[in-house]
Parts: sequence; C-alpha cells; structure tokens
Amino acid sequence: MSLPRLAARSFAVAFGASALVALGFSGGADAQAFAGFNANQPVNYAADRIELQDRQNRVVLSGNVVIDQGDLRLTAGRTTVAFTDTGTLQIQRIDATGGVTVNRGAEQAQGAVGVYDFNRKLIILSGGVGLRRGGDTLNGGRLTIDLNTGISSVDGRGSAPGAAGSSASSGRVTGTFSVPD
Repeated sequence: MSLPRLAARSFAVAFGASALVALGFSGGADAQAFAGFNANQPVNYAADRIELQDRQNRVVLSGNVVIDQGDLRLTAGRTTVAFTDTGTLQIQRIDATGGVTVNRGAEQAQGAVGVYDFNRKLIILSGGVGLRRGGDTLNGGRLTIDLNTGISSVDGRGSAPGAAGSSASSGRVTGTFSVPD
C-alpha cells in the first residue's frame, strides 16, 4: 500500500482508557468489502445439526455452521438465530460462538463470539478479534462492522491476555499496514 493511499484512507484514533480505530481498508475504486452490503438478501444456512425451537422463535444450528447472505459468509461452531413470525419468518439476530469468521470479498474478520443484528445492520465480534485484508491487519478485543457505512471499528478493551492476534493485556489495538517494495 502506498503512502498516498494510506493518507487517503479514512481512519481515526482516539486515545484514553482504550483505543478506538475506525478503518477503511482501502480507498478509491477499491471500496471496503463490507461497504455497500445489501443486508436484505436471503439468508442460507447449513450445519451438522439444526434444532427449531418454535415456541422461543429461534433456530439453533450446531457443528460446522455456514451462513451465507449474498457474498457475505459467517462460519462458527454454533449459532442461535432469533426470528419473528408474522406469517413469514424475519431474522432479527444471529448469535454465534466457536471460532466465528466473517468473510466478504478480500476481507476476513475473526473473533471468539459474534452477533449479527439484522435490524441495526451491525456485525459485532469479540474475543481476540482480527480484521485482515491482504497484508493489512487490525487486532483488538472487539470489532464492530457497520454494514450501512462500511466502517469497521476495533476497540482494545476485552483483549484477552495471550489471545491470538491481540495485544495481550494492554487493552490496545494493534495492526500492520503493507508498504510498497
């Protein structure tokens, strides 16, 4: 990544008890992969086991869970899908645990736990989170992906000591930007 492209990127750092970074992983014609996502697309799912809990308006998917919505893919060990039933099922929220990964385009986000809030169009990952695109990395304790704006924010709070990709117990956000040869 060249320095002019880095300067053109949208990122801000706020210091205090924790650092918060809002980062657009690319600028110009290469819009961030999570930007402009249509969260109204149908949701497809697959898992080793599916349990419909009709009275609680939820579906529990477990074992190698894969959830696709358009070109966005969420994988996890287990998910609970909350829905409303007003004649047609409407997904409200997906809670995921067990090595949660979210992919779209060239970007990949990972965390121990994840929530996809369909009403607010937010994906929140926590527990040793990482956001990757090519050689660029961003690590911390909690990641929020706003599907409306395409802005991804990482907060250092909650970084578990020794968690993969985290900044240990410092509560700081860490990362790497690629530079040209």
